[in-house]
Amino acid sequence: VQLVESGGGSVQAGGSLRLSCAASGITYRRYSMGWFRQAAGEQRERIATIDNYGSITYADSVKGRFTASKDPVNSTLYLQLNSLTPGDTALYYCALALDRGALALLVRTLSPESGAWGQGTQVTVSS
Repeated sequence: VQLVESGGGSVQAGGSLRLSCAASGITYRRYSMGWFRQAAGEQRERIATIDNYGSITYADSVKGRFTASKDPVNSTLYLQLNSLTPGDTALYYCALALDRGALALLVRTLSPESGAWGQGTQVTVSS
């Protein structure tokens, strides 16, 4: 599985960005995808998960501001980021795993056995 993120950049507080994640080489019939981020000196934070049934969950820190979606035809994952604050500055990654539990484990451990993740795209929000 290969995941390639794009769409990051630098914006002012209150601005918006749309991240994309192009997926290829998926061999699973059912899988979950999601986004996580890591700010400098901070732990990784899982921010959105889309399971095999299309159910989406968000971290409290982004709920109401970020919207995740997935194009089932080409397996592209999107993350719309609105009302950005400097606290959202981080490297944003997309990830793929067999299910929600495996995705959570992947974010905690970055274990290749848990799934796959991309190289990340930087989001920088200035005040």
